[in-house]
Amino acid sequence: MSELTTIARPYAKAAFELAVEKGNVEAWNEMLFFAGQVASDEQASSLLASIPTAAEQADVFIKVCAEQLNEQGQNLIKLMAENERLASIPAVAEIFAEFKAEFDKEIDVDVVSATELAAEQQDKLVAALEKRFARKVKLNCSIDETVVGGLVIKAGDTVIDGSVRGKLDRLAVSLQS
Repeated sequence: MSELTTIARPYAKAAFELAVEKGNVEAWNEMLFFAGQVASDEQASSLLASIPTAAEQADVFIKVCAEQLNEQGQNLIKLMAENERLASIPAVAEIFAEFKAEFDKEIDVDVVSATELAAEQQDKLVAALEKRFARKVKLNCSIDETVVGGLVIKAGDTVIDGSVRGKLDRLAVSLQS
């Protein structure tokens, strides 16, 4: 996966810079997401692998994507096909989305709780996290009864474990040492 990331980063960066310059970051994000889904599809990837030339691969890929790709998106697909990089399109889409989130000052936060959080609790949590991270927060809530109570919050590399299960685990470790 790291090899795909290394290959995809320059394409994502170039696409992002063009999107910012043209003022259509959201359209590029949607376009790359769609192209990434097509490239991830097993049938589409096996079809593309059976096509001998890069130009034909690009034409088939563009026809599959139809009106989802604008002219610059089609040019990106042609360039990636020429360089035999079509398989890295999902990674390009992922890296582009990261650039967009940084540009938009957004962060995805995964919150795990023992019970479903009420809307008021989610609003308070979003306000506190936005203050802490100085970014717009998008919550992804899930339920895991093994946390017993409290929350486990994951935002990028930051993990805040305020769960009862986490506190019990830390207490057990300190008692054993």
